[in-house]
Amino acid sequence: QVQLVDSGGGLVQAGDSLRLSCVGSGRTFSNYRMGWFRQAPGNEREFVAEISGSGGSTYYRDSVRGRFTISRDNAKNTVYLQMNGLKPEDTAVYLCAAKSSQGGLTGRPRAANEYNYWGQGTKVTVSS
Repeated sequence: QVQLVDSGGGLVQAGDSLRLSCVGSGRTFSNYRMGWFRQAPGNEREFVAEISGSGGSTYYRDSVRGRFTISRDNAKNTVYLQMNGLKPEDTAVYLCAAKSSQGGLTGRPRAANEYNYWGQGTKVTVSS
């Protein structure tokens, strides 16, 4: 089991940057594949990015690739999402997620049900 607490959201202007953080409890954080999803009002939860347990592999949805960077520090049980060049369409509640996994990434966007532990969410609002 792992409990996740995410933070770092806020109100910013288009073009600004934010860094989200997600701290996990429990042992062996490196055994978990970590992801970020987002959910805008009236929309389904959508995949943003994920990182393998070791941090050696990452994958992004097309609309954020080149602007967002996911990283992790297993010594601190923390995963980050650095978001640069924010756009109004990035406005959403961002949630970190974890899945116990020894394997690598699949190179495709994940469905939400491929993760089984979730943070409470942190709201990101980007004004134009």
